[in-house]
Amino acid sequence: MRILAVIGALAIVVGLGAAAFFFGGFYSVAASAEDPAIVTWALTRVRIASINRHADDQPPPAININDAATVQAGAQAYASHGCTNCHGGPGVTWAKFSEGLHPDPPDLKDVVGQLSPAQLFWVVKNGINMTGMPSFAAAGVKDDEIWSIVAFLKKLPGVSEADYKAWTASLATAAPGPSK
Repeated sequence: MRILAVIGALAIVVGLGAAAFFFGGFYSVAASAEDPAIVTWALTRVRIASINRHADDQPPPAININDAATVQAGAQAYASHGCTNCHGGPGVTWAKFSEGLHPDPPDLKDVVGQLSPAQLFWVVKNGINMTGMPSFAAAGVKDDEIWSIVAFLKKLPGVSEADYKAWTASLATAAPGPSK
């Protein structure tokens, strides 16, 4: 019984100390400050567990994520929704401002192989809190278009600069030029 009382008292002291640390403003929320290792560890584990628990969507029967036309449409959606600003793309470097995001946006060609289509869909659709990754669904992007982005992402590691440029060329010509 005495051991339980000591454990309880210790838990209360640790809880109060943590509350004082976080709510007292001692923990820096600046994007330029590195997180303590325990915070990075905890946020990573929470993110992975959440994605694994919630990512159970499957593409509708009308969408084949291995179809070349779907992949190309996904490349266009990826480019038109500004994904290259933070993640870059084949032959496209990310925008300088993305270097100020914390945590750093991942280079998607390095991580898409580790994620299932359902997980990628969930992340693009819902975003990831406290990372700068927005919810595309909240921005009005329909599920079919998100699935096309997923199709492109799954092929991304093997997409050449020339293919990406060809697939997104219509966007470059449709962009408004400078006023005269």
